[in-house]
Amino acid sequence: MPHTPHAGALPEQLTTTRPIGVIADTHGLLREEAIVLLKGCDPILHLGDVGDFSLLERLAAMARLYTVRGNIDTQSWCEQLPWRQDLIVNGWHLHLVHDKADFDPAAPCDAMLHGHSHKALNEWRDTPDGRPRLWFNPGGAGKRRFRLPITLGRLWAEETQLRRAILHLPLID
Repeated sequence: MPHTPHAGALPEQLTTTRPIGVIADTHGLLREEAIVLLKGCDPILHLGDVGDFSLLERLAAMARLYTVRGNIDTQSWCEQLPWRQDLIVNGWHLHLVHDKADFDPAAPCDAMLHGHSHKALNEWRDTPDGRPRLWFNPGGAGKRRFRLPITLGRLWAEETQLRRAILHLPLID
């Protein structure tokens, strides 16, 4: 099941040699193509609008899973999911939130990962103190919204750089 932080807890520190899988906005649909693209990732981060608890069980069977709650996650099982979560992966501070509107730009992190819009985003922006911060949205991997592509993301938290990619799932619907 997804890891849930304790109130006031320091960010969990992880090490990995694998890519980090990043998925959002599944809305109850975990596509087989997404499973294929997430194989070999550890951890997997789900950035909200999960829609179905069994989806989290499937992802947790693949790798360590960290999940934040999205605006459609209103069922009783969602109460265990935090609205925000911080992780440190190989020294990189990742801040997870569903809606970027809920992100405090003064928050200390190297990357702000979010979902909600279903629109992939992968860019470095300067923080108020002039340091670069990655803004990363893997896009929507579940039910297709409007005419947007179906996507998810991968991050590689290396010693000197945070590499990232948006991966497009084939459209068969």
